[in-house]
Amino acid sequence: MPTKWSFNTFKEMFDIKIVFKDDMEMEFDVIGVEPSLANAFRRILLSEVPSIAIKEVHMYMNTSVIQDEVLCHRIGLIPLKANPRNFEMQQEGLYYFNTLTTLFYKGKYKTTSGAPPSEHDTLEFELRIKCTKNNSAPAKTTELADLYKNHMVYSKSIKWLPMGDQDKMFSASDVGPVFDDILIAKMRPGQEIEMKMLAGKGCGKDHAKFSPVCTASYRLLPTIELTREIDGDAAYRLQKSFSPGVIDVVQRGGKPVAVVKNARYDNGSRNHMLHSDFASFVKVGRVPDHYICKCLLT
Repeated sequence: MPTKWSFNTFKEMFDIKIVFKDDMEMEFDVIGVEPSLANAFRRILLSEVPSIAIKEVHMYMNTSVIQDEVLCHRIGLIPLKANPRNFEMQQEGLYYFNTLTTLFYKGKYKTTSGAPPSEHDTLEFELRIKCTKNNSAPAKTTELADLYKNHMVYSKSIKWLPMGDQDKMFSASDVGPVFDDILIAKMRPGQEIEMKMLAGKGCGKDHAKFSPVCTASYRLLPTIELTREIDGDAAYRLQKSFSPGVIDVVQRGGKPVAVVKNARYDNGSRNHMLHSDFASFVKVGRVPDHYICKCLLT
């Protein structure tokens, strides 16, 4: 990269390439930037991108062994499918909440500031479940799943309660938990949990539960150069010295020869240095302005 920063040069060199993307993971390359800008992308993903998370829990019954505060904390960390673009941010100074306690007044939610939640900025959920004995369980069984009903409380038990006209805009599958098998609590017969939850829009800088990614990282693109031909048994030993997919062995002139297949999969182990017969013929490095960025979505 040039020693003196230039905007025109930056425009020519800067590029972003999406390498892999699915519902839960994304890998992309940021090219032509300095470490500070690559780190800025990471910090923005962690703390500046808004998402929807449970902000308040109204606990009416909890006779499980988990304390109310711990249970509320677990509930707040359950990721939701709701698209934050469809909701407004709570007005600052009127209804800012990041705690687990509010007032329940005359059957309607009301904050200490007097600004109630609305269908435009809030989602309401309910969890009501009770553990009971299974009277039809086999006589000699010791499996808890056979002995008890609802002894494992999963996120699939969280039910969406539409506010206003939300049922015309969304369905339960659009706003509910991302996964149905997130374990919330374990119970025994006679124990029950009843609560209502309010979810709203927020950013990771306010609370980690709003972070849309659970991990976000970046690293420089590795480079590997073979300064001379490495063949025979050494080719296979070189291949095993790197991560799978980095070195390939091809047939050339009737003998196996090592070639660099994809250096980006190298994890920097430097195991090739253990082999003195070809260690000096392998040059490893990094591209100084090419970053591999990965993020795992919540």
